[in-house]
Amino acid sequence: MHLEIVTPDKKLFSGEVKSVKLPGTDGSFGVLNNHAPIIASLKKGTVKVTEQNQAVQNFEIKGGVVEVLNNKMIVLAE
Repeated sequence: MHLEIVTPDKKLFSGEVKSVKLPGTDGSFGVLNNHAPIIASLKKGTVKVTEQNQAVQNFEIKGGVVEVLNNKMIVLAE
């Protein structure tokens, strides 16, 4: 699955990932490969990215929106 995390200032991450855990406004949730299409709002918290090689990166966000469609995921974060 391809992930991009973008802020108004810069692109924080772009690459292939195994899973992503997000701080949704209705509770945290995870996204794996072949996830159903979704658009969700995000609250302040940590986006946990697990890359294909099992490396884990954490990104702190103040809120935003995520869209998942056809194994492509974009996080528009503040």
